[in-house]
Amino acid sequence: MKGIILAGGAGTRLHPITRAVSKQLLPVYDKPMIYYPLSVLMLAGIRDILVITTPEEQSMFRRLLGDGAELGLAISYAAQPEPNGIAQAFLIGADHIAGESCALVLGDNIFHGPGFADTLRGAIAGVERGDDGAVLFGYPVRDPQRYGVGVADAGGRLVDIEEKPARPRSNRAITGLYLYDDRVVDIARGLSPSARGELEITDVNRAYLDKDAARLIDLGRGFAWLDTGTHDSLLEAGQYVQVLEHRQGVRIACLEEIALERGWIDADACHALGAAQGKSGYGEYVMAVAERAR
Repeated sequence: MKGIILAGGAGTRLHPITRAVSKQLLPVYDKPMIYYPLSVLMLAGIRDILVITTPEEQSMFRRLLGDGAELGLAISYAAQPEPNGIAQAFLIGADHIAGESCALVLGDNIFHGPGFADTLRGAIAGVERGDDGAVLFGYPVRDPQRYGVGVADAGGRLVDIEEKPARPRSNRAITGLYLYDDRVVDIARGLSPSARGELEITDVNRAYLDKDAARLIDLGRGFAWLDTGTHDSLLEAGQYVQVLEHRQGVRIACLEEIALERGWIDADACHALGAAQGKSGYGEYVMAVAERAR
């Protein structure tokens, strides 16, 4: 399965701080925001990843992530000249997907919870076996009227999607993480822009829903899904990460640790990556992880 991180957009809800830098490069406590969605793809075992940015900001992402080789990844880049909808990512990334299944994660979404890696790998296996054409992830929210909401049957099969419903049938908001089979590019090519001039991800999801080929996985109690698109939510996400890391002594979305655990790099390479950042608490943590693995 190929991976895509959509990290474009103007970040207007975060102005003025995003007037000079991409939202996805802002810090969420101790690391850049894009580390969090990248870690999701890595936890899923996905190593071939396309990062879609604005044309102006792509060089900064390249400086931060490079080609991914030092983490055992293959990272490439593409530009989204205008923010014309989430589903545009499949048209921009068509050559990258190259007829395979695909995972798309939004660059400002943070996911954290027990057993997440196993959940992701199980969902991917279902797509690759052909059991599911699309897998969406639902998260219970207090105010589902503000979200696109997924309704599933007892077996988890998606039966309806409601956009900001006045009387929601479910409290499961559809998050910014999507898994699709090899039909997704053709489906995206067949979309028409919505009233707001965008290619809507909901229309992609409805296409799979109409084929009875979509599943909704409930992330449920004990899980955290954070959207960092506003000043308040950005601050809350940083505080969440800070509290967990201080209490548990582990780092959320530590790319070097994930790469080491997956066997994509060895302990010496991990230690060298930490030493390059050694004057920070993050770098010290990476070195400690490597030393324990030796």
